Amino acid sequence: MKSILFTALLLSFTFLSNAQMAPKNWYHMDATEGYNGTSSSKAFKEIIKDKIGKTVVVAIIDSGIDVEHEDLKANIWKNPGEVAGNGIDDDKNGYIDDVHGWNFIGGPDGKNVGPETYEVTRLYSSLRYKYENADPALLSKEQKVEYEKYVTYKTQVESERQKATEELGQIAAFETQVLNGMNQLETAMGERPNDIKVILNSENPLKELNLNENAELSMAINVAKQVLKQSDEITTIHQLKEELVTILEEEKKGAQNKLDYAYNPDYDSRKLIVKDNYSDSNERIYGNNDVEGPDALHGTHVAGIVGAVVGNEIGNDGVARNVKLMSVRAVPDGDERDKDVANAIRYAVDNGASIINMSFGKGYSWDKKAVDEAVKYAAKHDVLLVHAAGNSGQDNDKTDNFPNDYLGKHGFIFKKKCHADNWLEVGALSFKPGEDMVAGFSNYGKDNVDLFSPGVQIYATTPGDQYQYLQGTSMASPAAAGVAAVIRSYYPSLTAKQVKEILMKSVKPLSDVVKKPGTKGATKVPFNELSVSGGTINLYSALQLAAKTKGKKKIKEENKQGA
Repeated sequence: MKSILFTALLLSFTFLSNAQMAPKNWYHMDATEGYNGTSSSKAFKEIIKDKIGKTVVVAIIDSGIDVEHEDLKANIWKNPGEVAGNGIDDDKNGYIDDVHGWNFIGGPDGKNVGPETYEVTRLYSSLRYKYENADPALLSKEQKVEYEKYVTYKTQVESERQKATEELGQIAAFETQVLNGMNQLETAMGERPNDIKVILNSENPLKELNLNENAELSMAINVAKQVLKQSDEITTIHQLKEELVTILEEEKKGAQNKLDYAYNPDYDSRKLIVKDNYSDSNERIYGNNDVEGPDALHGTHVAGIVGAVVGNEIGNDGVARNVKLMSVRAVPDGDERDKDVANAIRYAVDNGASIINMSFGKGYSWDKKAVDEAVKYAAKHDVLLVHAAGNSGQDNDKTDNFPNDYLGKHGFIFKKKCHADNWLEVGALSFKPGEDMVAGFSNYGKDNVDLFSPGVQIYATTPGDQYQYLQGTSMASPAAAGVAAVIRSYYPSLTAKQVKEILMKSVKPLSDVVKKPGTKGATKVPFNELSVSGGTINLYSALQLAAKTKGKKKIKEENKQGA
């Protein structure tokens, strides 16, 4: 959810307009072409060529997918045991009409969760009635521990609500000033509404319109110039005003949603919409079959990175071929719930996914055990989980980020930390070389982020047969998942654990000094200190290593395919 204060709005426009644009296919390229891509183009051209691979199902646990998208439709998974629209659970898996996947954040009446609370809000709400009037001096030792958590949650929620309230006021003030300036421009232009670009691009727009300078006019002109740089379709002052109003309304909506949903301890989507027994982590059957949901922008983009149709000369090619994309909706506009994530993983596993992409995360966990058990379930069934490291520019070795691969300590006398070996944690690369190689927003971690993958200015599918650039570790994760899918397609005897090992060992190792994420360039570190592997994902090298690796999984003879 965007959050731009009126004082920073102009700066954001300036940043976008001045940003260096990457080639649409840069994430398929590699270092020999000057980009930190996956080397998928080179891999298919020089290694795979015309070889035939096995179809791989990749589950996208996300906000939903536009399954009718022109560049995805041919690669959307279809449940072979389900008949669409007959209202019957044909394959007896418990989910009625789950033709392309399932939606765990929808209700039995077809309604869907859109905006949602953050986990910290839910944790605060769960303890509020227990401790809001409590006297700490009268609490037991155990209660005091819980009370301290309550105070932490309460402080954060109330602080964020205050920020959102202030943000609304600032946006309103900015809106008044800039629209007043726009109205002055519109009046001065009179019979020349179509000359907006000519006038604003002139050496002195105010002189061109015979206007005296004032703060509102100056602000309006500066903002207008930046908006015009973002759209070739705006040709009149009227269209310019409409676009600006749309932008401001989105900003206000984002701030208002924080008050109404994200940080509202009284909002409960489970009672209002989903109507499951939320306290029962073992409940499996709930939701509906709407796998697109109210806002499938994020999930559709993620899906396109993994497996948009290759070679159809529209949009952009996905990283993987021979892929079917399963939509499992569990991510709202807010924090996903652990129960839904756990069930989404189990659903994907039970319905044939070999790889699960998870481009989401949060700072608190309600029921980590439920997710951990689902991760173990996926491991038992040889499914690889690929997860985005997060966009807070933080060190995941020092700051919690959920879900994660940590499964607790195990052992009788000397207990050791246990991590899932079917889990790949992915940070984001920029397309820029040198010290700007790592995305400034990307989380990192020498112990808890495995490798880096393309995640800045990624051009891919969006709902309604559209395409656009998005960025985040949310984009880096599916790029890595696509690479994993290629390995599993052409070397199906390799286990999930082996695929992860291959991806880790085949990275392009780098020791270049880069700007440390989250420091705005103030701190620089060797790239290899930011992840376990110290490198960037590389399909070309991964295929070479896969060819030398003996698979540990027994497969039917007719399914054997090799590169």
